[in-house]
Amino acid sequence: MPEILTTRQQQVLDFIEAHQRQQGVSPSLREIQAHFGFASPFAVQRHVDALTKKGALHRLAGKARGLLHPAHHPGSALLSIPLYGVIPAGLPTDAVQEADSHISVDAAALGVRANAKLFALRVRGDSMIGANIVENDVVFLTPREPRPLDIVAALIDGESTLKRFLLQRGRAFLRAENPRYPDLLPTTELTIQGVMIGLLRTGTS
Repeated sequence: MPEILTTRQQQVLDFIEAHQRQQGVSPSLREIQAHFGFASPFAVQRHVDALTKKGALHRLAGKARGLLHPAHHPGSALLSIPLYGVIPAGLPTDAVQEADSHISVDAAALGVRANAKLFALRVRGDSMIGANIVENDVVFLTPREPRPLDIVAALIDGESTLKRFLLQRGRAFLRAENPRYPDLLPTTELTIQGVMIGLLRTGTS
């Protein structure tokens, strides 16, 4: 449950929620700054960081309009995305795919259509820190054919992992974004389950 908010934090949260409901997209930091007359964007960032830490707000990393109020409103362009447990960003482990919850995400913030087919996985491990993907992040993926350098959820010889997809002399393999981890070359099988299109930093890492 979110912690108690200050009066100003509640006002900022209410503005984000109203903007998301009315416009179908969350406000940018500059729009929040202009609405409240803050002297600088740093003041906005402090409020957003506090709201995220208290669990009242989620944030999509790397997105200009990635502030997400947790409430779901019929008039807003939110997607209900199934969360299929944990995927290792480390050495591969036996795959476990159980849809245990759903996450509501702004379609515009992810840059996808409202009917897009997506799924989510929670990250465990540190092999993708070079791509700014850390422990407990939630990655959003779509099932499509990967292109070289895409970050993918993959089954390699029956085990699941999150890595970058590469081709060398026509042969596909996976690479971590952490020099402590080796490249992964499939012995018998490499199946791409989904290509990453976005990331949610939950603040619990």
